[in-house]
Amino acid sequence: MITGGTGKTHQAYGAVRGLVQAGVRLRWQSITAADLYAAQRPRQGHDSEREMRDLSRCPLLMIDDLGAAKTSEWTEELTYRLINHRYEQLLPTLFTTNIPIREIRTILGDRIASRLAEMTERAVLTGPDRRRHTA
Repeated sequence: MITGGTGKTHQAYGAVRGLVQAGVRLRWQSITAADLYAAQRPRQGHDSEREMRDLSRCPLLMIDDLGAAKTSEWTEELTYRLINHRYEQLLPTLFTTNIPIREIRTILGDRIASRLAEMTERAVLTGPDRRRHTA
């Protein structure tokens, strides 16, 4: 798990790039938490369950900005379903978040926090926000 505000997404993509350069060939996908929730909203002619299945089974998944979207029971349940499936199937998942470790349980809920604690290793990035840094 990568936290901070100093290039976390860039570093996560760098990890994927490193795998590719090392010769690891696998299908991977990246999605922000906000886009995940938007894609799961019910709408006519869209099979959100199929999309959730595809994300759940993807050989390598990166979920960017976990916890950045407004939380609700619905978003917590979607997040839990996705993370729990990947946890149970031992599928590699990269997460990025700005949530401090001590607040993950409060913001994301006990079930999600418990799985994240078991399935991740943290990489904490410190320093100024590169998007706001002036020359």
